[in-house]
Amino acid sequence: MKPGARRHKPRGAPGRPAGPPVELLIEAVGGEGDGVAAGPAFVPFTLPGERVLAAGFGERRELLEVLQPSPERAVPPCPHFRTCGGCALQHWALDPYLAWKVERLAGTLARQRIETEILAPFAAGPATRRRLALHARRGGREAARLGFKARKSWDLVEIGVCPIADPAIQAAIPALKRLAAPLFEHPKSAPTLHVTLTASGLDVDISGVERKSGGLSADARVQLAERAAEADFARVTIDGEVAYQARSPQVRMGQAVVALPPGAFLQATPQAETAMAAFVAEQAAGATRIADLYCGVGTFTFRLAEIAQVNAADFAAESVRALNGALAGAPGLHGVTAEARDLVRRPVLAEELKKTDVAVFDPPRAGAAEQTAELARSGVARVIGVSCNPATFARDARTLIDAGFVLDRVLPVDQFLWSPHIELVGVFSR
Repeated sequence: MKPGARRHKPRGAPGRPAGPPVELLIEAVGGEGDGVAAGPAFVPFTLPGERVLAAGFGERRELLEVLQPSPERAVPPCPHFRTCGGCALQHWALDPYLAWKVERLAGTLARQRIETEILAPFAAGPATRRRLALHARRGGREAARLGFKARKSWDLVEIGVCPIADPAIQAAIPALKRLAAPLFEHPKSAPTLHVTLTASGLDVDISGVERKSGGLSADARVQLAERAAEADFARVTIDGEVAYQARSPQVRMGQAVVALPPGAFLQATPQAETAMAAFVAEQAAGATRIADLYCGVGTFTFRLAEIAQVNAADFAAESVRALNGALAGAPGLHGVTAEARDLVRRPVLAEELKKTDVAVFDPPRAGAAEQTAELARSGVARVIGVSCNPATFARDARTLIDAGFVLDRVLPVDQFLWSPHIELVGVFSR
């Protein structure tokens, strides 16, 4: 250690791992957010340029002490950091953290021989997440244990706060623990509470309740409903089946108010949704007919319909019904048709896109290989791709580029704060 260097013992460090301590110089941050030393050796919670003491065998090591911290090191805001598996990078200052995500995105595109303009990233701040998946474990009769899985483990880290979550969700943690307590009639139950903040209140969809033995008893369902009412939750469902409802959970999307089906997909933060939707609409300006593929409940549909007629499709029939149900109350739209359609087995064909000049696609992590192939064959002049997985986006982008498209620009979107994940919106033209 250099004279005058300050040692740093990170808060919340786990117990000392097996293996001899070894001093390492961290050279970079890897794809999962761990620091990388020569060897390679992967050490979590470390930063480039740091000299650290680590232990363990093989490539995976555990941090014992930061001997020489980076000037980019920040104080993690969460008391559960390092034990909770939800966040990996709270110890990194914002600017270099975002720069690392953009660099990783550029590297992913480069592996498909793609170069493009990468815009300044949109970054969602703390206390903005409106969706959390909280795991429950048996506690007492009045409250279950509730939290996230531990890092690289199935163990539960019980939480009292979560700095990424909207304050309304954080404030509801005690009530959610009470809600989960009646779910443990059967020893095989391992419930997860999928919590969504809506304009009507919290919507909670519960999965992982043992159903082979008949599901919850009548008494447990009564307790569940009573506790939901005490907390003033909007709705509680179990695997999509309504167990309690005081109000329809609703979200606003452009000019529309959508009643959410249980467990419906939403962007993780409303701020990121607004930024992405505004960017997509800006890039679609001037269109005469738009295809919105993997439309969900209408994240982009309603904003796009302010520009031109939209033909929308998604594999989730419940989401399409919710989208169609919101159309009557949405003024000033140019017209929307939406259908439930499996875009993997039955993509919208190039022949069906003859009158379409702009297409938007926002697929799951697996990407849109089948649909992209049809877009490549079509006469569509502009394609806007939204993705939560840069690797599959780059694969699909290669298909479009090989068909004559140019990837004009990419907007990186960081809405999974302090995680290694980065999302994006890419704009293609020909």
